[in-house]
Amino acid sequence: MPSRKPARPAESVPGTARRGVQRWRGGVGEALADAVAEEVPVAMRYNGASFAVMMATPCDLEDFAMGFSLSEGLILKPDDLLRVEVQPRLEGIELAMTVAAGTPGALLGESPTRLLPGRSACGICGTRELEDALRAPPPLDSDQRYPVAALQRALETLEQHQPMNARTGATHAAAWADEAGDIQLVREDVGRHNALDKLTGAMCRQSLPTTRGLLLISSRASYEMVSKAAQAGIGIVAALSAPTALAIDIAQSARICLVGFARQNGYNVYTCAERLQS
Repeated sequence: MPSRKPARPAESVPGTARRGVQRWRGGVGEALADAVAEEVPVAMRYNGASFAVMMATPCDLEDFAMGFSLSEGLILKPDDLLRVEVQPRLEGIELAMTVAAGTPGALLGESPTRLLPGRSACGICGTRELEDALRAPPPLDSDQRYPVAALQRALETLEQHQPMNARTGATHAAAWADEAGDIQLVREDVGRHNALDKLTGAMCRQSLPTTRGLLLISSRASYEMVSKAAQAGIGIVAALSAPTALAIDIAQSARICLVGFARQNGYNVYTCAERLQS
């Protein structure tokens, strides 16, 4: 009986690691190496002051620094983030950021208002006051409209742009598609908020406009996902899972077209349905 050739190791994908597993199928066990998503503590420091420790996939950290800083209101514009140093530590990774004087991030050492102690991107964990939890974004100025075919095209190809999730089945994705529905940029992370922050940060760093295109997220549409999109100026958010009631209310007030249960063969439009045209 010919011997079975050893399996070829899977191609390495950034953000993944190999771990041993005993896999059972049909009552037969097999020892092998499995691809799993990486998750490490990432400390966010601004001008030497600690602000948060986020559990994140250690990829695209410069993008994460930019997007997180903007969505948390620690900088007011991309140019306020002067420098990012990725510093490996024994316990995880530190993002040592230098921000412009006078920005909220530069004042953390004087009056810290928020600490996020080691969460998987839970956006309001550690918020000390109720009014800090609900930060209603201003309504968008744009009323850009898009053909339904653009959304369908983006949904058809989204899975092809998630190499980390294809290997591990454990990561979320945030994707940006242009007006024709062609996906231009994707970021993945174990945390859905992280994936979105990485995407908007990458768009800022690459000077991609956020006002003309569609955002796809592989997760549910929570309040803060919609809020982050509004702060970035994004007018259409399509989630593969469900929205929450608060997310719908925020989307309505921010004039965002919010789509839920987005699939190639159908979806629900909860707000600003006029933004999608057949």
